[in-house]
This record gives sequence, structure tokens and C-alpha cells, in this order.
Amino acid sequence: MTNDLLMRISASLVEGDADLTVALVGQALSEKVEPLELIDRALAPGMKQVGEKFSCGEFFIPNLIMAAKGMKRAMELIEPELRKRQLTARSAGVVVIGTVKGDIHEIGKSLVGTMLSANGFQVHDLGVDVSIEGFVHAVETTRANLIGLSSLLTTTMSVQRKVIEALIGAGLRSRVKVMVGGAPVTGRWAEEIGADGYAEDAVGAVELALRLSAVS
Repeated sequence: MTNDLLMRISASLVEGDADLTVALVGQALSEKVEPLELIDRALAPGMKQVGEKFSCGEFFIPNLIMAAKGMKRAMELIEPELRKRQLTARSAGVVVIGTVKGDIHEIGKSLVGTMLSANGFQVHDLGVDVSIEGFVHAVETTRANLIGLSSLLTTTMSVQRKVIEALIGAGLRSRVKVMVGGAPVTGRWAEEIGADGYAEDAVGAVELALRLSAVS
């Protein structure tokens, strides 16, 4: 019965039915299914499947948003149960993310942050038009091991380079992996400015973050 319920939770995430996901997670908790088991055997596999469907062109951004919404609401139910048991969900890493100074584009950056959170990262979203000093301070205070720099304008791409230079100047570069993204950004640009990786969409950003966290 438990296996069937876990499979139904995964399926509800894939289908983008957040209300059903929450209802099934609530049922599972009432039936004494362990919260970590819910994460490891239902929610995480569901999100992985959503990412795979997006990567092969079967799913689109609205599918990602709905799945991430279901994941977030499910975790809001699970986290109090984890605290009761003095447990914590395994963190994939700590990420500082934001859109660089001079750029106020929000949607892509926010989707990346939501998807990272849904995949087990602790995300500190600094918002848009973030100063170089703001990024450096956030890395220092959160002890993040990843930073995501978004730029949707060619005129602000250079700020990504300046943030990396500032991290070097502050002695923080060795402890944080830098991801860059945005419409005009390319893998070649990432290499040129000394970033650790580039992703062209939210699913790619999650895959990159997981890869970089594994070696950080």
C-alpha cells in the first residue's frame, strides 16, 4: 500500500496537480510514512521525471512551474515532521542566486531558484538589480557553495565577470562554484570570465548545480 501511495505522489507531481500532491502527502504522513522516505522515494523521483520530460521536449516551462509548486507545498507539510524527529532533509547545497546590477529581468531567474529549491538546494534569491557587493556579502554570510548570476542584457553581461573578480578579491572564489545564465550568455562566455559552468534553462541549471556540488 505504501509503495502505491508513493507512486501516486510521484505521478501527481509529474501531472502538475499540486492539490493532489499535497493531499496524498498529507495522507502518507497520517499513515505514518516516514518524511525522508516521502522525499527520497516519491518527491525526488517525481521531480527527476519532470526534468527528463522537459529535456526531451515533452514538457514545457508551465509544467516545470506546476511541478515545482507541488514540491514546495509538499515540503511545507513535511518539514514540521522532520523537525519533530530532529531530522533534516539532505541538502544538495547552498545557492545564492540573483540578476546582476542594471538588469531587472525576474522570471527566468526565479524559475531556476524554484527548481533548485525543489531539487533539494537551500536557495537564497537576492532578486534583481543585485550589486556586486550584494553577491559577495551573500556568499560570505550564507556560506554558499554555489552562486548563480543571471543576465538577460548584453549590456550587463560584464557584471558577471566583475562579480567573479570581486569574489577573488574577497578570498571567496575557491569555496564557491559560479554558474552563469541568461539569453545572451554562452558556454564560451562562461569560460572567458572564469565561471564554472553555464546553463541555458532551469533544468540544465539544476543538473549543473548538482554536478558542481558533487565536486565542491
